[in-house]
Amino acid sequence: MAINLDQMTTETRNQKTMALDTMTVHDFATVMNAEDQTVAQSVQQALPAIETAIQTISHSLKKDGRLFYIGAGTSGRLGVLDAAECVPTFGTDPEMVQGLIAGGMKAMTVAVEGAEDSKELGKTDLLQRHLSADDTVVGIAASGRTPYVIGGLDYAQAVGAATISLACNTHAEISQHAQIAIEVPVGPEVLTGSTRLKAGTAQKLVLNMLSTGAMIGLGKVFQNLMVDVLPTNEKLVVRSQRIIQQATGCDAATAAKAFEAADQHVKLAIVMILTQRSSTDAQKLLTQTNGFISQTVTASSEEKTDGTR
Repeated sequence: MAINLDQMTTETRNQKTMALDTMTVHDFATVMNAEDQTVAQSVQQALPAIETAIQTISHSLKKDGRLFYIGAGTSGRLGVLDAAECVPTFGTDPEMVQGLIAGGMKAMTVAVEGAEDSKELGKTDLLQRHLSADDTVVGIAASGRTPYVIGGLDYAQAVGAATISLACNTHAEISQHAQIAIEVPVGPEVLTGSTRLKAGTAQKLVLNMLSTGAMIGLGKVFQNLMVDVLPTNEKLVVRSQRIIQQATGCDAATAAKAFEAADQHVKLAIVMILTQRSSTDAQKLLTQTNGFISQTVTASSEEKTDGTR
């Protein structure tokens, strides 16, 4: 079947940049910046669907399911990026959030010819990861028609997994293959058809919300602090101790001591300070409250109150 790009606004020409090749650098930067500012407004219109998607992902992860991003080209790379960032930011197992790109990891840097045109490949990639009904699959395609993504979404539906689509055109084909359809029409690109620009920005903004919102729902955030951050380098060790100070109001020495006593687990160190309990007792409380610091502190206070009655 012939591909009709005429109905996709991401493929139409932007009337504000028809003279792009003769613009001064100042004019080019100015018009591109103005176009980029419209992206967040487009994302705002999709907030109801995004909210539902976050709740769906959280539900999957709470029952030990996984989140899969699946896409081709820029869309696939953005999914891989968001998945990779969950590990150091939220201390997740690499299996919990995974990014799949048409053509495999080689396609992160080199285009794999024809990979995105195969529905079967989308199915196969998920089949190899033993997709289950507990999982959620987010299909990402700026055009909204990528066969690889459609094949993955159809397979996910067949096994009972939750499905979410993310497109940058309205009435996108992939929207018909998902339970939750997120459409963020960003309009014509500054450089015609280059969806790594506004479309890519929109996709990144949405993925930021999906993963961060889901992790908040898992108790990996306290106030607005990332309390499950992994201190994998010197900068992150300093950041970890700073988070402990910010969460508890303690001084640097106390934070450093608790950090080490908690075997460099930020969340545990915070609970130890806030509840004035040993690492063992603090960990027991955290386990009982599924890792939510606020609930843990409340439970500790109630436990102490009951003990003094």
